[in-house]
Order: sequence, then structure tokens, then C-alpha cells
Amino acid sequence: MHIETITPADPAWQGQALCAQTGADFFFPEPGSSVREAKRICALCEIRPACLDYALAHDERFGVWGGLSERERLALRRTAR
Repeated sequence: MHIETITPADPAWQGQALCAQTGADFFFPEPGSSVREAKRICALCEIRPACLDYALAHDERFGVWGGLSERERLALRRTAR
């Protein structure tokens, strides 16, 4: 019998991210709303690569992570295969 254990990711980078200082509304907008402001904030964030790595590793399907929308992360996953 094989049992997989899930190890929580180190969330230390999250406290340093600019999104932690702005609020989730920009990063999880209503369907059809613009993500332009979230991407602008992400572009200024030094933690962006760690955020994107986390989103890809944990298959985050909603919101803007690491400066990419859901659709952009999906396309990135497809091209990586």
C-alpha cells in the first residue's frame, strides 16, 4: 500500500509579496473583469517568480498568480509538456 503525504509549501514568500499588501479583489476578480491592475502590481513584485512557481506546482486554477491569469498559466502548462 502506497500513501502519499502532502507537505505544506513554505508560505514565507507570501508575506513579502505585494499582493499581500493590496487585497485579493485585484487578483481574484469577477469573471469577465480586467486583470490589468493585478498584472501591474505583479510586474513590480520581487516575489513574482516564487508565486508563479507555487501556482504551477499546486495547479492554482483561479486568479492572477505570478503575473499570469488562469488562461496564461494553462497555456504555459500545455507548452511545457
